[in-house]
Amino acid sequence: MKIDAFHYVQLGTAYRGLQPVPDEEVIDLYGGTQHIPLYQMSGFYGKGPSIKQFMDIFSLPEMALLSCVVDHFLGHGLEFDQTHLYKDVTDAIRDVHVKGLMYQWIERDMEKYILRGDETFAVLSRLVAHGKQLFLITNSPFSFVDKGMRHMVGPDWRQLFDVVIVQADKPSFFTDRRKPFRKLDETGSLHWDRITRLEKGKIYRQGNLFDFLRLTEWRGPRVLYFGDHLYSDLADLMLRHGWRTGAIIPELEREIRIINTEQYMHSLTWQQALTGLLERMQTYQDAESRQVLAAWMKERQELRCITKALFNAQFGSIFRTFHNPTYFSRRLVRFSDLYMASLSCLLNYRVDFTFYPRRTPLQHEAPLWMDQLCTGCMKTPFLGDMAHIR
Repeated sequence: MKIDAFHYVQLGTAYRGLQPVPDEEVIDLYGGTQHIPLYQMSGFYGKGPSIKQFMDIFSLPEMALLSCVVDHFLGHGLEFDQTHLYKDVTDAIRDVHVKGLMYQWIERDMEKYILRGDETFAVLSRLVAHGKQLFLITNSPFSFVDKGMRHMVGPDWRQLFDVVIVQADKPSFFTDRRKPFRKLDETGSLHWDRITRLEKGKIYRQGNLFDFLRLTEWRGPRVLYFGDHLYSDLADLMLRHGWRTGAIIPELEREIRIINTEQYMHSLTWQQALTGLLERMQTYQDAESRQVLAAWMKERQELRCITKALFNAQFGSIFRTFHNPTYFSRRLVRFSDLYMASLSCLLNYRVDFTFYPRRTPLQHEAPLWMDQLCTGCMKTPFLGDMAHIR
């Protein structure tokens, strides 16, 4: 199911297996409300006592497998313990990753699975040319990283980075002080010598952030770190160490393409206009006015469903639940200074470009915001004659 930033389930997005759960049943399951109590919600790393937040690329096969297996059991009348099913599916997904099967499949067809190689090389080269110091911290093994980077960047990829760390074991890399760095040679064999400095061109395994900070002296907002997982990559770095962070959200590319379509803009403009009219005209409670208000309410709800389906028929946008941000969006803006579809988006800006935060309206600023920007009443030609309504 999909949850908004305030812990409310977006009705119409709850599924048991592959079948939608009726809104009435969802409300009944949560004691007559759509709200999920805080104690059930995901903890700091997205894993609460009874709810897990799916929020990275590995979640896609995991959700699909969970849904299909549940649907199979329910369709064939088989009894099962949800806890056992969840654990088995999670273990299966983890084993595909940990045992190296995923790496083998990707290495067989890098053209298919590794994208934007030329653009990535252009970004890295540009940063190095402007005197930036680059480092790579990844959970993947060196053999996979080396093949992938050779495919994208070329055989001399290590010369672009001042520090390369593999099998880092994030997110514990950012919190556990006990694991030291170890040097790897070209064959992947570990060295025994103690690490007193991190050298360019060398490969290091595991380690921890505290030793990394001590050895590099790269601290605070002078560091900009990019990652594609809000918890494993970005949360600790922003909250505990004050680094600047950039989130890579591939779905953003498609979402931006949709919000730039004429259908979306027309639907949203009229939806916002109806919202403004409903808010203003609700004071009129005679029979005729109530009939008009009911018709507007019905049309607004239809438009909300149409807008949602433009992104995804089952769940809508990953960034919004109708008008509210999603729980994912809330965490995204909490743990990232920037977010983008790909690292290559940086090619659209100069290296010294400053990104200024948008001024978003507070609730007590809403009337001015709504009149001038939100409803579209002042800008939509066929609503021009309603501009006098306050």
